[in-house]
Amino acid sequence: MEMNKASTIGSLVHGVNIIDVVAQSDNPLKFTEIQELTGISKSNLYKYLNTLTNLDLLYRDSKQGHYSLAYKFLEYGNAAMKNNDITSKLSSNFKEISNLTNMTTSLSVWLNDTPVITGIWNTNYGLNIGAQIGTKLPLLSAAGKIHAAYANREEVYNWIEQEQTKHLKFPVNEFQNELSEIQKTHIAFAKEPLTKHVSSLSLPILDYKNELVAACTIIGFSEEVPKDTSSEIVQQVIEINTEMSRAFGYKG
Repeated sequence: MEMNKASTIGSLVHGVNIIDVVAQSDNPLKFTEIQELTGISKSNLYKYLNTLTNLDLLYRDSKQGHYSLAYKFLEYGNAAMKNNDITSKLSSNFKEISNLTNMTTSLSVWLNDTPVITGIWNTNYGLNIGAQIGTKLPLLSAAGKIHAAYANREEVYNWIEQEQTKHLKFPVNEFQNELSEIQKTHIAFAKEPLTKHVSSLSLPILDYKNELVAACTIIGFSEEVPKDTSSEIVQQVIEINTEMSRAFGYKG
């Protein structure tokens, strides 16, 4: 990752780099292995490792002298999980998108065996979107396509297969091509998937592994919902959506 050296603290960068090296190893590392992987001089590395160990960020096995992550990261992980309620974490972003587009936005996540709406933000209260919090989404909805495009677990593949059987002569090849395009553009469109005159577009919220966290969907009257990425509003929504992904470590 490139950094502006004038605005960063070099020693902190080196310290985090050491932690990354240890964290990415399948086994505890010896001093010489860390030195080889980081390129830090032995005298400086000793000081870094001693400091990180005293701060309970690294653990040194007194018998073998090997280093691994210490318990402090369990505390950090638990704190991160407590603050990781997706709906509350992203609420302000969804409200911003609703105000920008003057349409309804929804958040959907994978629950058990299907994508489910877990949050809805309305600006047009006269619009019946054909869904509510708790609604299970079909494969051919915009959000359903997002979950299918970023599928990486057996239960998601099973859901896709089951959903396809609900449609007579489902166009498998055409749908696979659409999913490939969604992976390239990071946006899905659906015309009236749940109710007449109401269409949608959806974008993926991704994490640091480029895996799907949730889907952000914009819903409105069919004539008002953009049908491609060329509109200025869609470009602004993409920027907000990317910001949401960055909250989960996305680097794309």
